[in-house]
Amino acid sequence: MRFTPPTRALTVLGLCAVLLAGCSLPSIPSDPDGTLERVRSERVLRAGASPNAPLVLAEAGGPPTGPEVELVEGFAQSVGARVEWVVGGESELVGRMEDGEIDVLAGGLLKDSPWEKRVTLTRPYGKAEADDGTTRAHVLATPMGENALLTELERYLDEHGSEHGSEHGGAQNGAAAGGEHAGVSS
Repeated sequence: MRFTPPTRALTVLGLCAVLLAGCSLPSIPSDPDGTLERVRSERVLRAGASPNAPLVLAEAGGPPTGPEVELVEGFAQSVGARVEWVVGGESELVGRMEDGEIDVLAGGLLKDSPWEKRVTLTRPYGKAEADDGTTRAHVLATPMGENALLTELERYLDEHGSEHGSEHGGAQNGAAAGGEHAGVSS
């Protein structure tokens, strides 16, 4: 029996499909540094908190509190982890994120944050009216390129973020307002 061109093409396509099915393709989105996988396996999310009232509050010797802290803790719980907090100023925490020491950063960051060249910002989780009458869109930050972590965090924020973002409009972005947030390292 002789193969006709359409049959040959279908045979080749079928063989390609079988070969591809046997290949282990990486999952998409992925984390080049394996952040989400590490968080799930070690059951620890390393989070930075930059005080920015009322969204992130920190007092010497105590854990941070506030609506963004609650969001990060809820996210950690959703991936089976607990949070280890590091409290500090934005620039210190962004540097630590770049060094792979922090997985998520909460600090009243805004969608037009100047840090967007050094970290990845989530989609806005909530919008609020600031004291000056402008609308502010709040975000969290993750390490550059860690797309599986970002996707999972954004999925969580899509479901839970607006609960925390709409009534807390008075926060200022430290860099945009002309200064760092004071913080206490823990």
